[in-house]
Amino acid sequence: MPGRALLRAVRVRAGRALADGAWRVLAQTGRLPAARPERHGVERLANLAYTDTGLAAHTLDVYRPAQRTGPLPVVLYVHGGGFRVLSKDTHWVMALAFARRGYVVVSINYRLAPLDPFPAAAQDCCAALLWTANHAARLGGDPSRIVLAGESAGANLATVLALATSYRRPEPWARQVFDEGVRASAVLPACGILQVSDVDRFARRWALSTFVRDRMGEVEEAYLGGAGLADRALADPLIVLERGEEPVRPLPPFFAGVGTADVLKEDTRRLKAALDRLGVPCEARYYPGEFHAFHAFVWRPNARAFWRDTFAFLDQHVAAAAP
Repeated sequence: MPGRALLRAVRVRAGRALADGAWRVLAQTGRLPAARPERHGVERLANLAYTDTGLAAHTLDVYRPAQRTGPLPVVLYVHGGGFRVLSKDTHWVMALAFARRGYVVVSINYRLAPLDPFPAAAQDCCAALLWTANHAARLGGDPSRIVLAGESAGANLATVLALATSYRRPEPWARQVFDEGVRASAVLPACGILQVSDVDRFARRWALSTFVRDRMGEVEEAYLGGAGLADRALADPLIVLERGEEPVRPLPPFFAGVGTADVLKEDTRRLKAALDRLGVPCEARYYPGEFHAFHAFVWRPNARAFWRDTFAFLDQHVAAAAP
């Protein structure tokens, strides 16, 4: 048994290094000329602090159209990365996509696990949402039209923010969002891991490779850390919604896109079912054969379809400027 545990530890560490290295290489595309906001008619305000800790984890970037008239709707974007890796800098594609469409985009960093497990990331996102609501007007945005968006782990956190705006939660950091009356106009949780506990549920349903199972296990182990069952409800926002409790304030409409080859697609299906039961508008789209976070590869046909569908949904629920 000790030998088997050692082999597993070595395998997990090697797989983590491979996966994290691939993400870091991909993130280098942010240094390419095409990533420069000015080439897209966008300006960026970089590394603004949303709390006074002095940590890089508590900074954000604002992307907005260089030519704009009137207050624009705002997108608060929460990056993915399994709660462990990546940053606002790796997700410039997402920020540019929304800013090019006519949105003021607030793209945030937050503390990462395992150094800072749950609820650190959720606390930070709530603080960033409060900052966004309080600063939107001076950034050229409309605080009455805030969109909560993110992919993967960021989709989980965006959903947590939606719950904080609509439910009177016991967590002080979520309760502050509710008490200050912050509202959202729409939620965009793409390819979300919406329940972090019991990630083995995916392996019970489908035959998964050892590599994928290890990566899923890492997410749960790193993010939940020592959080007790009674303390981690908002690590699993999907379960909160599945309980069917009526919100104090109406939940905003949701658009949830995911690829059919993404193991996380079941969480999107459950999200749609839970919101349907609550009478909350939810448009779930499944893109044939697509892998996790496929929409970041914006040149691919299904990625383009994802963004068209996203903007069509936003045009219906959140009036934006012309692209």
